[in-house]
Amino acid sequence: MSVRIDIFQDTVCPWCRIGKAHLFEALARWREEPVEIRWRAFLLDPDAPDEGRPASVLAAKLGGEARMRQMHQRICQLGEACGIDFRFDAVERLPNTRLSHQLIAITPQTLRTRMVDAITRAYFEEGRDIGQLSVLLDLAASLGLDRDETRVRLEAGEGLASVEADLAFAREAGITGVPFFIFNDRLAVSGAQPVEVFVQALNEARAMER
Repeated sequence: MSVRIDIFQDTVCPWCRIGKAHLFEALARWREEPVEIRWRAFLLDPDAPDEGRPASVLAAKLGGEARMRQMHQRICQLGEACGIDFRFDAVERLPNTRLSHQLIAITPQTLRTRMVDAITRAYFEEGRDIGQLSVLLDLAASLGLDRDETRVRLEAGEGLASVEADLAFAREAGITGVPFFIFNDRLAVSGAQPVEVFVQALNEARAMER
């Protein structure tokens, strides 16, 4: 018997990165059943232009520079506690993330978690524009995927149907924020919860299937 976890996330969501770290720490502690991770797409800014937006617009969204700095400080502290380095000073754009989700969708299942990590690391630690095809192709190649083949598949629209299906599911399920975790299609956990919450969710999900 296995536990399946659907993880709705956006590749520019710092809380998603923290939530993923907490979940995987819970999995390392748990080790009770086989676990299948399914990465699901979510767009925090579904109306973002193809070229993205300047990072400066974030301050206005959050209520000013002071509040943005306060939030970033809190995120950095939480990230440091779970081994994540956030470099918000390096981030210059808020990219359109649809293409990054498309890349995750066409990545072989065995590499998808590593792809998510590579994309979010490139954005949050290196300040790279993950809305750019060239950047995503570099990341794909770094994981051993053929760059030219990946370009052809992305430009042909492969993976878009999967992304759109995820977005439609999220709308129908009333998911309005991420990270959002669904265990075995029955138990939901919203937000970057502490490790102990995920351990409890894993135990509950396993018990539901018995």
